[in-house]
Order: sequence, then structure tokens, then C-alpha cells
Amino acid sequence: MHDLHHMHDISVAFAAGTPEWPGDTPVHCGWAWDQSAGASVNVSRWTMSPHVGTHADAPLHVRTGAPGADALPVAPFLGDALLVDVSHHAGEITLDELRAAGCMPGVERLLLRTGCSVADGSFPDAWPTLAPDAAAALAADGLRLLGVDAPSVDARTSTQLAVHHALFDGGAFVLENLDLRGVARGRWDLLALPLRTGAVDAAPVRAFLRAPTTR
Repeated sequence: MHDLHHMHDISVAFAAGTPEWPGDTPVHCGWAWDQSAGASVNVSRWTMSPHVGTHADAPLHVRTGAPGADALPVAPFLGDALLVDVSHHAGEITLDELRAAGCMPGVERLLLRTGCSVADGSFPDAWPTLAPDAAAALAADGLRLLGVDAPSVDARTSTQLAVHHALFDGGAFVLENLDLRGVARGRWDLLALPLRTGAVDAAPVRAFLRAPTTR
């Protein structure tokens, strides 16, 4: 039995003030019904982009007609994960550089700590990303999920979103805007289920890490 007090919550909140991608819809919360105004209950009203806070991208995000968040499978978001620190890198990270940072062959769930997270309350100017051919090679080698603490698996200035395409084309999925501060490198159990939504481009996620179980 795992002690829930020793789990790491690696989620960034969906809350007013959580930085959104510049130009995207920020989080706003108001009241549809308010007891102070005479209503029998308090009921909030939210407007936001699903890309604010921790979320899973669906293939629809980068390709019209592709599956939406309602079709995201569960299995890639649950299970063994490897956390690798790439915060000392800048620009694109090659497969050799990733291996040197501790990414072993055959990893199914890879979490990259770039050190460029919105978790500190600001939107970063830039962050390290995988080279598209490295992402494709990982997917061909069995990668099922790439998670990052950065706002995207692609660079901020990217318009082709080649890393997204390489992952989706290879059967892997995408988890973005994690909070990996203070979490040690190495193996973890990941629990990061996307919410069940309609056929939209992304789904909010509550993500946790816990010490791996003995197998």
C-alpha cells in the first residue's frame, strides 16, 4: 500500500493567474449563481484554454481530422516513467545527448525536466526540446509518452510542431506543463489521467509521481 503523503503532485493548477501561452485564452472564474446575491447555492463559471496548466495534447491539436482528447488512451499515462534532467541544455537535444543524460533504450514513459516551467508563475521565453529525429527514434524504440515541464514539447517559436508530429506518428502521446521541481531523477510510477472530454484538442490532467512498486 502506498502512502499518499509521499506522492509528488506534479500538476500545475488550472487557476486564475496560471500563465497561458501568449495569445491563448487565460483562466477566468466567475459566479453563475452566488449565495451572496440570493441564490440557493454557489456555482462557478469557468472560461479557459485546455492548454493552461498540466494537460495532454490530442493529435487533433496539430492535425485537423485527427483523433481528439475523447480518444486519448489511458495506458500511456499510467505506469513506469523515467525522469531525466535536461535543464543544462539549450535548443534541440540529440538522441546521443539524451542517452548521455540518462535516458536508457526502451523507455516507455519519459519525463524531461527542462527547468522552464510555468509553475513558478511566469511564461518562459525558451526551453530545450528534443530534436524531431530523436523523438521519432524514441517512439520507434517503444516510447508511449513524453512529458515535459515546459509549455510544449516543441520550441516556443516552432510553427511546424515537428516533435508533436513525430510522437503522434510513432504512436506516442504528449503531456505538457508539469511541475518537476524538487523531484529526483530516475524511475517513478506515473499516474496522469487526462479528463474524459469531448472531441477537443487537449484535456486537463492531474499528475502524480510515486516511488516505483517492486516487481
